[in-house]
Amino acid sequence: QVQLLESGGGLVQPGGSLRLSCAVSGRTFSGYTWAWFRQAPGKEREFVACIWRGGRPYYTDFVKGRFTISRDNDKNTVDLQMNDLKPEDTAVYFCAADRQLILSTMRSPEQYDYWGRGTQVSVSS
Repeated sequence: QVQLLESGGGLVQPGGSLRLSCAVSGRTFSGYTWAWFRQAPGKEREFVACIWRGGRPYYTDFVKGRFTISRDNDKNTVDLQMNDLKPEDTAVYFCAADRQLILSTMRSPEQYDYWGRGTQVSVSS
């Protein structure tokens, strides 16, 4: 069983930065895909970024060049560095993990077995 706990959310002005962290317990990193999703009020949960089992990162188009996902094997965390934040980035951000994804389904939240409870990110002046 994998337990995930997000932290690092908050209120930031447009153009600012935040770093989200997902603390992983219960299993090692080996063999898992680790992802960040987000959900804004009234909208469906959407894919933000993931680190595939082999370590390659993938990003959705609207965060490319602004967000960076990384994995720290020593600290057992999966981080999301978010720069140049925009009001449309406001959402609850969730960490997720799965061991049996195939590449074509990595953007589908229903394919992930493990989820954290989320952390709120608000971008406003």
